[in-house]
Amino acid sequence: MLVMLSIKNLAVIEEIDVYFHKGFHVLSGETGAGKSIIIDALGLIAGGRSSAEIVRYGCDKSEMEALFELRSTHPVWSTLARLGIQGTAEEHLVIRREVTSSGKSTARINGQLVNLSMLREVGEQLVNIHGQHEHQSLMKPERHLGLLDTFADVKIGPVKLKYNEQYSSYIKIERELRELQENSQKTYQMMDLYRFQLEEIAAANLQPGEDEALEEERLRLSHSEKMMEAVAGGYHNLNGEGTMGAISVAMSRLSDISRYDSKNLDPLVEQLQSAYYQLEDVVYQLRSYQENIEFNPGRLEEVESRLNMISGLRRKYGENVEQIIAYYEKIQRETDLLENKDEHLLKLEAKRDKLRDQLLETGERLSKLRREAAGELSKQVEAELKDLQMQRTSLQVKIDYIADPNGIEWNDRRIRITRQGIDTAEFLISPNPGEPLRPMGKIASGGELSRIMLALKSIFARHEQVPVLVFDEVDTGVSGRAAQSIAEKLFKLSSECQVFSITHLPQVACMADHQYLIEKQIVGDRTATRVVSLHEDGRVDELARMLGGVEITEKTNHHALEMLKLAEARKDGGSAYAVH
Repeated sequence: MLVMLSIKNLAVIEEIDVYFHKGFHVLSGETGAGKSIIIDALGLIAGGRSSAEIVRYGCDKSEMEALFELRSTHPVWSTLARLGIQGTAEEHLVIRREVTSSGKSTARINGQLVNLSMLREVGEQLVNIHGQHEHQSLMKPERHLGLLDTFADVKIGPVKLKYNEQYSSYIKIERELRELQENSQKTYQMMDLYRFQLEEIAAANLQPGEDEALEEERLRLSHSEKMMEAVAGGYHNLNGEGTMGAISVAMSRLSDISRYDSKNLDPLVEQLQSAYYQLEDVVYQLRSYQENIEFNPGRLEEVESRLNMISGLRRKYGENVEQIIAYYEKIQRETDLLENKDEHLLKLEAKRDKLRDQLLETGERLSKLRREAAGELSKQVEAELKDLQMQRTSLQVKIDYIADPNGIEWNDRRIRITRQGIDTAEFLISPNPGEPLRPMGKIASGGELSRIMLALKSIFARHEQVPVLVFDEVDTGVSGRAAQSIAEKLFKLSSECQVFSITHLPQVACMADHQYLIEKQIVGDRTATRVVSLHEDGRVDELARMLGGVEITEKTNHHALEMLKLAEARKDGGSAYAVH
């Protein structure tokens, strides 16, 4: 669960530290007080996108920090281990996010810097936020398939993963086929160019590393006279009567007297002998090298000509001989492909057809699992809707192939293959008995959409292990008994995870285990938002304000107190309460 949230310099919030508990939390206050900013901060903690506009005016940066307390079996720990982030259930999980006034963002998990994608991957396992208008997504049929797949992810997930892998292979082959089939004239032009290039490179008969070896040979041939003169002079200087003879005489004299002081003279004699033998070896090598020095203007001309030819090829095909050879092999393959286009087309088409058949078989398995899940989801949603004063509502998830007159023939239908599968899904509802099932977007009211989304969230909470569930005015568009049923559902949901709700309805607020008042105050010449944890008297006053507006009377206070008592009775398992 979320233990603490610290916010500094975020919009109108200067600095707050809020501590939370298990159960159902309500955030209430006047419109514009900053309730949604608290939720925005949680969204940023969970990896939401940031911008410079969120930084409080006149400040360098916004800072947010959240402490989570999680059991050792929660899947986030394995995610952290995979990402190389240290953490243990014996300590709090700490997430920190900073956004500067220039728009730059940094994030840390347990003190380790992470990028936004890593933060989002972790955040999605910790916090699920239902925004004010998220229930509108129910009016978009293209979103329904994703909701169904989320519901049955345990069964559908592995098959969908296999389908996506096959789809990627299928699309790759389709792309190769299109490229091979398009623009025949360009193909023939390329073949002529490739043939010329192949002949030019083949005629050169290049060898790997040849250019480097020729450069070295040219350097030697260009300076052969100077090398001959230097080597001959060196050989004469070492092998004449001077150096070697002098060292030989010195060795002989020192050897004669070394017996008189062997301790000091023997090491010198050994060093002198070693130097003599090394110089002798150098003399022999210089003589051999001198004999092999080549003074050959004709060979130099050949090397120069070869290098000029290679230089010309390098300007066209690569920076060195290896790259030229690699280019030759590449265009040789492409030429072979172009010259045998029909044969390659047949091979690719056969491969494409095989992949398509495998893809359709997997897509059919996916479709079957979705149809099974659709029936189960319908039953569970209808059961949840009974608790939300929609007991007469029927809901069905309609699964059908994606029709396409120009698509692939499958099961006597023309269908389209997409990355998500071969299906479409659409939620159909009938709010009243006797009425036909119709698309949700056409007949559901705002209040009905809110309750259907709450029903889905309640179901998903049992499948997912997200510990923090946040609702930003999920009760929009409802009142009376419907609002009361939403409050009861949120309270019931809080037994499975920590629930937060922003609300303006007293029916919802009174069912909370913990209530926080969000209010603005003027400090000096600046506006700041503060968060107050309300206890009994404070809750009565806030509920009275929610009931009566500006004018708070003794009757509204009494009414508020009665609502709290009835709510407590309801939470303890008593009879349903009513507000008169």
